Amino acid sequence: MNVRNSAVWASIVVGLFVIFSASLSAAEKPNIIFIMADDLGYEGIGCFGQEKIKTPNIDRIATEGIKLTQCYAGSHVCQPSRSVLMTGLHTGHTPVRANDTRQYLLPDHVTVAEKLKSAGYRTGGFGKWGLGYEGTPGHPNKQGFDKFFGQYLQIHAHFYYPFWVWEDETKVQLSQNSKGMNQYVNDEIHNAAMKFIRNSSDAPFFAYIPYIIPHVELVVPEDSEKPYRGQFPKVSIQDRRENYLGSEDGLTTLAGMVSRMDRNVGEILAYLDEKNLADNTLIIFTSDNGGQSGGADAGWTKMTDYFQMNGDLRGYKGSFYEGGIRVPMVARWPKKIPAGGSSDHILAFWDVMPTLCEAAAIEPPEETDGISFLPTLTGQGEQKIHEGMYWEYPRGKGIARAARMGDWKAIQARPGGPIELYNLKEDLSEEKNIASKHAEIVEKMTSFMDASHVDQPPHPGPGVKSGVHDYVNGPWIK
Repeated sequence: MNVRNSAVWASIVVGLFVIFSASLSAAEKPNIIFIMADDLGYEGIGCFGQEKIKTPNIDRIATEGIKLTQCYAGSHVCQPSRSVLMTGLHTGHTPVRANDTRQYLLPDHVTVAEKLKSAGYRTGGFGKWGLGYEGTPGHPNKQGFDKFFGQYLQIHAHFYYPFWVWEDETKVQLSQNSKGMNQYVNDEIHNAAMKFIRNSSDAPFFAYIPYIIPHVELVVPEDSEKPYRGQFPKVSIQDRRENYLGSEDGLTTLAGMVSRMDRNVGEILAYLDEKNLADNTLIIFTSDNGGQSGGADAGWTKMTDYFQMNGDLRGYKGSFYEGGIRVPMVARWPKKIPAGGSSDHILAFWDVMPTLCEAAAIEPPEETDGISFLPTLTGQGEQKIHEGMYWEYPRGKGIARAARMGDWKAIQARPGGPIELYNLKEDLSEEKNIASKHAEIVEKMTSFMDASHVDQPPHPGPGVKSGVHDYVNGPWIK
């Protein structure tokens, strides 16, 4: 066969593949459920080492699927981490790079929801959005979601007993909360997610469920605290912020919050089983960043430490040490993902976009920092790896930043400051800064970080001032 004929046949083969991929029936496309906790540390669930808080349903995902032990969040705080997840672009490129209401997604930004919707998926989001609010192009209904129920501003997601919540463009009143703590908003979020899943039998669906648990304020209904009552030291853990709820039995409250979220996950799994949807559903659970610190008299820090939520990892939410950005991830897809697996493949939130696209047999956006980890999940095909991973966050007029290349981890905690270097294979807790001993590695990683950053376009703004008084009106509010 001559070269010209070979080229023709190659074109035909490629064309047939494209047609085949695009014409997969609804039954062949997997449903996708992506669940994300808020501020849950690396060892916040049982299958990652948590011993005091029970999470049998999330653990079941790992038992029947795979545990991914080297997963990294998009950032060390919520808003940019979500931007990375949605766009497949790390914080050197992603449009939203800080907890800043002036920053939101614009019309030319492509989200994973838009990609899946273009492939015939019904798309729904439930919980904390943080990438655009009413009247902006970053509103979730303008970024690929058919349905969204929850909080568009991240500050509203701090409160568990508000008097309203968004459903698409409508404010849904939670009228019982004007009289007391009667409608726990994370329950309302979960109920909306379950309604969407139940009503999506006519097409493959993508359910993005970023629960607001266990982000403080620290509160949960009594039925979730009761099983833990008396098991832990009774410690009052309060909040410095006015009108934010704290707890007189804070350790019990946090344990109850995590277990309540686990109960929600269990309800999803039970429905998939009941309707014989489990085999054709890819379900992933993770957290948006590491466990939290701070609070009145550093009560949240003590809480995170008591439960060893970050394990042996250094740091907390808000830092580029492992405790701030390494998060748990488990995934299940029966008949596709072998049960009981564990992988130390290094991945991050920007890899989710191409992974879900590959699972749905569609092409990812041309502009992506991600690499599909579907071969790691299924054990099929060659798993490509990153040259390195990169994170940044604005500090003053510059950026703090970090990178990982193989076992090496570099951190520049302040603009123009010294670069710390750690070997994670030998020093997972990042206790020994060995930058002075490996100048060539520091130079290499500095060059990598320099190349990974693109200046951020001006914020569209303006910022939104919002807080407790426009969102909560219960009798406990001063």
